Amino acid sequence: MTDIETKLITLASKRFDKDATGFTATDDFFEKLGIDSYQAMDMLTEVEEAFDVEIPDYELNGVNTFGGLAQVIGRRL
Repeated sequence: MTDIETKLITLASKRFDKDATGFTATDDFFEKLGIDSYQAMDMLTEVEEAFDVEIPDYELNGVNTFGGLAQVIGRRL
């Protein structure tokens, strides 16, 4: 896993009080975290602050895995 993926998984698991053991970059974060799209947007705000990036909504179309989100973040760093 990349550093971005590891940090992202740690952040998301803490946000939703989940044990990150066994989380992988290919996991669907909606399913793994048990969240809906509203909660995902809240998480995105925290992610943007943690990585000091701004991610436009259009870049998130079809992104539902930790690895996919990490790639979007990586392009913004």
